[in-house]
Amino acid sequence: MSHETALRICYFNNSVKTKTHKQAWYVINGITLYRIIAAPILLVLLFTKQYDIFKWLLGVSFFTDLIDGYLARKFKVTSILGTKLDSIGDDLTVLVGLIALFVLKLEFIKQHVIIFIILLVLFLVQTTYAFISYKKMTNFHTYLAKIAAVLQGVFLILVFFTQEPSFILFYAATIVTMLELIEEIILIRLLPEWQANVKGIYWGLKNKE
Repeated sequence: MSHETALRICYFNNSVKTKTHKQAWYVINGITLYRIIAAPILLVLLFTKQYDIFKWLLGVSFFTDLIDGYLARKFKVTSILGTKLDSIGDDLTVLVGLIALFVLKLEFIKQHVIIFIILLVLFLVQTTYAFISYKKMTNFHTYLAKIAAVLQGVFLILVFFTQEPSFILFYAATIVTMLELIEEIILIRLLPEWQANVKGIYWGLKNKE
């Protein structure tokens, strides 16, 4: 094989990789945008009492969170914009699920009101601290945050498909979410400058060195 032929093959392979990477970027961000667009539609379905359609579409929204995360890792597609959109989509989907919990499972909320208050306080402390330190919300995407998101999603989906909520799943999601919020507060303290995709406190300390 001549040197010129080798260069052409190398150029062709790089072009294919670049094109695939671009396509993956559009697909992944498109999936993320779906969750953002779906949030107000889900609220309309909820308040117009179209509960069957609501719960299935809520499940789709949570499922797309797993899909775009998997695709992003597979094709190594990461960007600040994508990270921000993913966080917005995640937060809106969980918020819709919590609103539905208040609408459809109010008695369950009343039984665990202290837990929900603790979660709210931790969230407000974390968010306020982030805006004071960074002038914007965090996008750490820690391992704990990913585990918490999965547990929250599974719980919020199943709670609308079953007669009685799973208390084990609820407590697991609650504990991990509390730990995740506390970890983010610590990370804000450790990292004076805004950073995306910090896996946890250990990695935050390494980035600080």
